[in-house]
Amino acid sequence: MRVLAVDPGREKCGVAVCGSEGAVARRVIGVESLRDLVLGWLGTHEAQCVVVGDGTGSKQVFDILAGLPVPIRIVAERGSTLAARRRYFHDHPPRGWRRLLPLSLQVPPEPFDDYAAEVLGEQYLRTCVSGSGEGQKRP
Repeated sequence: MRVLAVDPGREKCGVAVCGSEGAVARRVIGVESLRDLVLGWLGTHEAQCVVVGDGTGSKQVFDILAGLPVPIRIVAERGSTLAARRRYFHDHPPRGWRRLLPLSLQVPPEPFDDYAAEVLGEQYLRTCVSGSGEGQKRP
């Protein structure tokens, strides 16, 4: 099963397609371009549903994505930003003098909302596999 996950925001969103093989696509995109990207990726990556984090901008994102040909589910974002930051620094370790600072005191130098979307997608897939439900439907 593959899901397309969206970490919503007011101006930009993180988008990721996740499956059993991990993340197959990831991008940070402006909210105004979200619908076109999601429609394209649903066809290209054959995702069976869209999951959207319940944080800032989620209502706006739901409105933008209304009428998609796949179900839209809401998932809790609790802890996803910290997990995304850890994942970002795993993929892009600090260099030079920054490697001497604890990662907990650093903020990535670029938007990492795509990593947060990846975390949300993987969390949703784990709940589906464990049988604890499919998340909530759109409010």
